[in-house]
Amino acid sequence: MTSRPPIEIDIARPGSPEPQTVTPEGERIAEFIDGVQLRPAITHSDERGSLTEVYDPAWDVTDDPLVYVYESRIHPGQKKGWIVHFEQDDRLFFSVGSAKVVMYDARTASPTRGLVQELFLGSANRGLLRIPAGVVHAVVNVGPDEVRFVNMPTRPYRHERPDKLRFPHDTDAIPYRL
Repeated sequence: MTSRPPIEIDIARPGSPEPQTVTPEGERIAEFIDGVQLRPAITHSDERGSLTEVYDPAWDVTDDPLVYVYESRIHPGQKKGWIVHFEQDDRLFFSVGSAKVVMYDARTASPTRGLVQELFLGSANRGLLRIPAGVVHAVVNVGPDEVRFVNMPTRPYRHERPDKLRFPHDTDAIPYRL
């Protein structure tokens, strides 16, 4: 195989070359918000169907015990968030649909303060995502089907005093438009 000389074009290049986002092995390169963890899901398949592991304390995603679990659904074209917790971490397992998760590190003492991060999770990219307290986050259904995810927060829900602050989707407090 012979190498060809670089192709020249006669138009101005708007912007800069596309940066590398994954290694040759497919591992993500982009910086994660401090404390955010993503564990890709392992699926075991055979002629009967499949089994996907959702959570195991041995994975070191958190030292907090499993104390409360619920499933959330988002209709196509809809969004949940912006929200932030002050006392609990969210541990979200995405399994169905196509979700865009956007996080903003609003913690004043964090080494990644001000960082915005996007992840795409769902049927094609299942995984367990840990979002620490103080990280503002939203989930957007970007696909044609319902998005489903399970949350295993580190604290049980308090109906009389929820640990949740909600922001409007178009808030100027977060440098990202949903």
